[in-house]
Amino acid sequence: MALKTAQQYIDSLRELKSDVWLFGERIENFVDHPVIRPSINSIALTYKMAHEPEYEDLATTTSSLTGEKINRFTSLFMSVDDLVKKVKLQRIMGQRTGCCFQRCVGMDAINAMYNTTFEIDETHGTEYHKRFREWLKYIQQNDLCVQGAMTDVKGDRALRPSEQPDPDMFVHVVERRADGIVIRGAKAHQTGSVNSHEMLIMPTLTMRPGDEDYSVCCAIQSDSPGIHFIYGRQSCDKRKLEEGDIDVGNCQFGGQEALTVLDDVFVPWERVFMCGEVDFSGMVVERFASYHRQSYGGCKPGIGDVLVGATATMTDYSNVAKASHVRDKIAEMNHLIETLHACGLAASTQGTKTKAGNFLPDILLANVCKMNVTRYPYELCRIAEDLAGGALVTIPSECDLRSPEIGKYVEKYFKGANNVSAEERLRMLSLINSMTFGLSAPSYRTESMHGAGSPQAQKVMIERQSQMESKKKMARKLAGIDEREKLTD
Repeated sequence: MALKTAQQYIDSLRELKSDVWLFGERIENFVDHPVIRPSINSIALTYKMAHEPEYEDLATTTSSLTGEKINRFTSLFMSVDDLVKKVKLQRIMGQRTGCCFQRCVGMDAINAMYNTTFEIDETHGTEYHKRFREWLKYIQQNDLCVQGAMTDVKGDRALRPSEQPDPDMFVHVVERRADGIVIRGAKAHQTGSVNSHEMLIMPTLTMRPGDEDYSVCCAIQSDSPGIHFIYGRQSCDKRKLEEGDIDVGNCQFGGQEALTVLDDVFVPWERVFMCGEVDFSGMVVERFASYHRQSYGGCKPGIGDVLVGATATMTDYSNVAKASHVRDKIAEMNHLIETLHACGLAASTQGTKTKAGNFLPDILLANVCKMNVTRYPYELCRIAEDLAGGALVTIPSECDLRSPEIGKYVEKYFKGANNVSAEERLRMLSLINSMTFGLSAPSYRTESMHGAGSPQAQKVMIERQSQMESKKKMARKLAGIDEREKLTD
């Protein structure tokens, strides 16, 4: 049985020889870098929870491949109950970190590739599913963190991958050898890539004949030769390099995005799970998207819980919490949060079994869930900013608060009602600032918009899944245009 502790996970990252770049410099010790470490702490909590008795049922499960106890983030969803527990776990993780905890993409990619490889083999007589099962056993037995890598940089978005002036705008196979393949390109906005042991590469869209080299799925170790991580900027990220912790807001936890460059990376055949099967590229994309859009019914409500808690606390500090309009706005925040969570749970409970045996959430409801996520967090942030007040973006720094000369003025004029100290107010304002403006990276708003696909992607899937012809037929029957339903013989 392999269930890493949080410390064992952190120590395992030290063994990686990853090529990480930040602010134009190569980072030799990325584990202890103050800008990166909060994002590592977020993943470390997923390992810690697996050892907490009160969360054992959510954070761990029994492997369907080995029969051993494993971390849920490396598991297959073998029932509707597994889909539900996934969403409930994600909400708790969001509540405890207040930001992205980065393992959901890999978990969702694992499940999408598991059932897609089964159906590729069924059609083409390949052995991808067998390879994938062996790789997943290795991941589970070693409790490794996997990053799902789907989004390509795309270049000219009006052109297909094989039509690009620069073929590297989409990850593709540049060489097929007896022992494996060589891939080149880049994956953009990669959540937790620096903090992961492995990456699961997937195509970013439905491929067509001519795009065979771009229809590739494979697993690569994060420190493989040819991989370069260029760390993504975060709003006010250099505050993490300053003394003190108030100005950072959420200084313990954070998210992480990176441009992941794949410069002629070799992948042995046993780690290749699709290579040229354009007819199944769309299935990978659709199924991964469905899993990941369902996930947003867990993490985003959890983060929202923190935001509404911080907002309500600010109204306490100002002694306006009992005002009717304030109570109304707090109630609206809770309504939005619970609606998002309800969508995630609904997509889970309506899940169905795939040919491979693992379960897929309801595709329509998963996309409805994510469509709501592109809207509701914006309203949550708007209300938070409304009730927090203008000081949210004008407060002095912690250095001013600590200053022997002017600190007394900050303490005097930023004090709240009922003897709430200036430091308490500054800390809560900084937390809200970090969540709404992006210091926790990425911003609650922006990540809600573009993570797991932008709104148009959900609209396309909702249109496909809405069974409009059936609905038209219902209307025609009731209107008497088609033959009405017979109630008696």
